[in-house]
Amino acid sequence: MTTEIVRPGAPVPRGVAVALVGTCAAIYLVSQFLRNSVGVIAPDLAAELDLSAGAIGLLSSVFFFAFAAAQIPLGVALDRYGPKRCMLVCAVIAVAGTIAFSFATTPAALVGARVLMGLGSSCYLMAPLALYARRFPPERFAALAGIQIGIGTVGTLLVTAPLAFASAAIGWRATFLAVAGVVVACGLLVALVVREDRADPARAVHAETLAESLAGFLAVARTRSFVPIFLMNVVCYSSYVLIVGLWGGPYLAHVYGLGLTARGDLLVIPALTQIVGVVLWGYAERVFGAYKPLVLGGGIATAAALGALAWFGRLAPVPLAILLGVFGFVSAYIPVLIAHGRALLPTPLVGRGITLFNVGTIGGVFVTQFLTGMLIDLFAPDAGVYPVEAYRLVFCFQAVLVAIACALYGLAREPKRAG
Repeated sequence: MTTEIVRPGAPVPRGVAVALVGTCAAIYLVSQFLRNSVGVIAPDLAAELDLSAGAIGLLSSVFFFAFAAAQIPLGVALDRYGPKRCMLVCAVIAVAGTIAFSFATTPAALVGARVLMGLGSSCYLMAPLALYARRFPPERFAALAGIQIGIGTVGTLLVTAPLAFASAAIGWRATFLAVAGVVVACGLLVALVVREDRADPARAVHAETLAESLAGFLAVARTRSFVPIFLMNVVCYSSYVLIVGLWGGPYLAHVYGLGLTARGDLLVIPALTQIVGVVLWGYAERVFGAYKPLVLGGGIATAAALGALAWFGRLAPVPLAILLGVFGFVSAYIPVLIAHGRALLPTPLVGRGITLFNVGTIGGVFVTQFLTGMLIDLFAPDAGVYPVEAYRLVFCFQAVLVAIACALYGLAREPKRAG
């Protein structure tokens, strides 16, 4: 199995680059909507189908379990068959899951639909990043990752006030049917726009046996600093999704008594600052020329913001909005973390390497959402409303996890830069 560094192909014309990045970001946007779409409508789902906090946690987290489980075969497929084929196959699965969710009438049917949605959404960050790693110079990778995640995070924005508005206007079932149509349109766009470089290393990797392909994961796992970067991936994205994608909605409903629209209006704040943040953090890496100081700064600030939520429990409206906005921005350092992991990988292993790191990213969401659902269920609800102490425990739990990961990440090495 070859592990030599393969340079990206010929320079990509500006117009082609814009179309490529725009298309990849658009379908990633929709996948972001699907993964985080439980939080705002969680109280309504709980009331309609009599779901406990643990059941809501399972409903949200099972998406991430399926997503994480898909990463190993996805990594092999990316390096063997190329990102475009992976995106098209996943689009079909995502459409099926979204339609199934809109028609589900039992908790089991909702969970099954979320599994399909997780499998169908599993490639829409990794496949574009594999394309960027192979077709653009390495020094542009962090910025491109920031743009990809920044535009895609608009999908998180859409699961706040817009999802609340649509659910109130036409119902959550009709809303998800409409989203299925958007996934179909994005899949057609991928088929028309995305072109893979004829010199793509995947053509060489395709000649490997399956055993050699799987051995590539072992090569990645043996890479120096893999473990501390992997553990940082576990807590990075899961911290943001814990608030905006799951418990932020119930927290605002139970502690502040806010309705569907008001919850969406508040959660749009960290979603907006996250969008700005991922782009700025991506470009900051090029300015500072280092990964570790930025990741550690973002991680420590994220732990502090979660700690503040845990400490105060209930805040006045303005301080709460400010703290949520700060949290969205400081937790947006994931492009720098992704770039740090990618910098350690030889190009033929990029697909398998970034998907293995993504097992930590998405698996971390599954673990934290499942465990925090169990933590909240330790408290007895009053007419379906959980006390503020339940949410303070959740925020404190995540803050401690982030602090531990930061301490271990400090042991990772900073790759040397050319020039």
